[in-house]
This record gives sequence, structure tokens and C-alpha cells, in this order.
Amino acid sequence: MAASATPRPPRADARRNRARILAAAEAVFPSSGVSTPVEEVARRAGVGIGTVYRHFPTKEALFEAILVRRIERLADEAGALSSTTDAGAAFFELFTRIVEDAAGRKAFADALSRAGVDVKAATSAAGQNLLAELGAFLARAQQAGTVRHDVDLDQVVALLVGACLAAEHDNMDRGLRARALAIVFDGLRPEASR
Repeated sequence: MAASATPRPPRADARRNRARILAAAEAVFPSSGVSTPVEEVARRAGVGIGTVYRHFPTKEALFEAILVRRIERLADEAGALSSTTDAGAAFFELFTRIVEDAAGRKAFADALSRAGVDVKAATSAAGQNLLAELGAFLARAQQAGTVRHDVDLDQVVALLVGACLAAEHDNMDRGLRARALAIVFDGLRPEASR
């Protein structure tokens, strides 16, 4: 009998276990980083260590999956935001969410880099999806007249990178981040609406 060309999707219990493992690893990472014992992740997820290794053959693969999951979660949030009728509000909300998640993403990325993982390659597909979402949000906001027409995606990404780097500093509290983003957003709005 010939093997099927299309692999079967994982069973529902396997998907649930994978999700629980990722959630447990993400919860313990802030206190222990990549030195977190896999046994601790398994215990918190309520699964055996063999189940963890079945889904993630190495600890680095587990933490890489968390980083990719965080980026995919932002793209999913963008998908949910895209149904809003206020294109400008949706664009600025997505920008804000990306910035708010920056410090957590950077912690994972730095830990993976130290462990020898090529973070850029690992997150390339998820990052491209998020970038495409951001580009679509920008185009809709510009069509709605809530973002300047002379701004392109590369310029928005440059502003976003700068805001994310600023958000990574420990001394930037939520209020300061909100005020800094308000200034960036004023610069992105058409002059007549400032």
C-alpha cells in the first residue's frame, strides 16, 4: 500500500498538548530562560517529558516555536482587527500591539541567538506574514485618509523598529510608551488631522 502524499493533520489531543507545552514554556521562560529544565515545562503542561520531546526534539526548538507563535499571534490579532470599520484606529492599534510585545519577543530572540539559533531564518515566514498584514493596514488607513499618503511601508517599519527598541528599555513604563507612540502617530497622520 502506497503512503499518502499529504500527511494527516495532528489529532486534536496532540494539538492541545502542543499548545499546553508552548504555554507552559512561555510562562517559565521569564524566570529561567533557556536554562529552564524540560521536565519543568512538562510538569507545568501536565504531560510527560516524552510528549514534550515528541513535539520539540530540542529545547531550542521549543523556544523557537514560542517566538514564532508570538509573531503568529500578532498576525492573528491583525486579522481580527482588519474587520473593524475604522481603518486608522486598526492601523494604530496594530502598531501599538507590536510595540507592546517587543520586549517579550526580544528576550526570546536573544536567548535563542545565544543558544546558536538563526532567529532571522526561524521567524522569516511568520515575520513576512505580519509585515504583509501591516502593509494592508497601512494601505487601508491611507485610503481612509487617517495616515499620510507620502509614507511607505519601509518608513513605517523603521518607525516601528525604533519604537520597539525604545519599548525594550526597562525604564519605559506604559504611560511613557503611550505618550511616545502618540507623538509617532501624530507624525503619521495627515497634517490637516493633527
